Amino acid sequence: MFEAVEELIGEHADLEKQLADPAIHADQTRARGLNKRYAELTPIIAAYQDWKQTGEDVHTARELAAYDSPESAEFAAEVKELEQRRAELTERLRLLLVPRDPGDDKDVILEVKAGEGGEESALFAGDLLRMYLRYAERVGWKTEFLQSNASDLGGYKDVQIAVKTRGSTEPGQGVWSRLKYEGGVHRVQRVPATESQGRIHTSAAGVLVLPEAEEVDVEVNPNDLRIDVYRSSGPGGQSVNTTDSAVRITHEPTGIVVSCQNEKSQLQNKEQALRILRARLLAEAQEQAEKEASDTRRSQVRTVDRSERVRTYNFPENRISDHRVGFKAYNLDQVLDGELDPVIQACVDADSAAKLADAQ
Repeated sequence: MFEAVEELIGEHADLEKQLADPAIHADQTRARGLNKRYAELTPIIAAYQDWKQTGEDVHTARELAAYDSPESAEFAAEVKELEQRRAELTERLRLLLVPRDPGDDKDVILEVKAGEGGEESALFAGDLLRMYLRYAERVGWKTEFLQSNASDLGGYKDVQIAVKTRGSTEPGQGVWSRLKYEGGVHRVQRVPATESQGRIHTSAAGVLVLPEAEEVDVEVNPNDLRIDVYRSSGPGGQSVNTTDSAVRITHEPTGIVVSCQNEKSQLQNKEQALRILRARLLAEAQEQAEKEASDTRRSQVRTVDRSERVRTYNFPENRISDHRVGFKAYNLDQVLDGELDPVIQACVDADSAAKLADAQ
């Protein structure tokens, strides 16, 4: 069991030698890559060494318990404790060896977009946005508004935010490792604020989560970009800026169009739009690679249709249901206040179980 770890031990030792060489650190990009891989392997090697040592301890304790001596009963009890410890380490090591999503360390760009349901859908999009903002606050992440298009009643036709950790994290514990499960169609069942007869309506909003690309992840050729500037406007077309500060960037090879008008300066809007563009190009490259290899990650639903949904928010019953993993709870009010961890953890556990099954 775990024979593959022996190869990882050799890789880990080689990385340690490389990182001890001062010349390696002259190339910061390479040094970061080596450090990242070293940090990924370290907990695996430590768990394997504990697992192996515990196996030897079990063997020794069994031999001692077999002797006819006053201490044999104590050794027999120790065997049971060590066997339990061995089983726990076996499960921990199996989980550590589950193939990791290479984007799990990344920050994300999250977009919420109103779908079918008109103004009620836009209001629900606003509720989802607040849920994510409060969840980010609970876990200590930073959020930044990138682009928003508000509706007349205070909701959002669409809104994009960046969600970031506040510093270094354990390998695989970045924002993407949790929020990637939020992508898809979210359906709501409730009496809309615009409903005069008290009838329950069903509407939907779409959530798209992209790992934020660094410049080293995606190379954007300036010659491939068409950049247009125009005058920013507020709800209803009212002019809120007398200069051409809004920016629209078209990536001509792919046809991806990104616009931003939230900031006051044209330069700031251009920088924000480029961040969103890089994230979308990275997501497209990853999707293409997955199609060519194997479908290992659930694709996010791009059409905001009530009939296709990953999750339902039922206000009359205070119920939240995740249809992908069968999760159900009756604390919708708390979830919308940012208590998302149990819902997300159910998706994490199901994903890990599926990957373990595929690896066997």
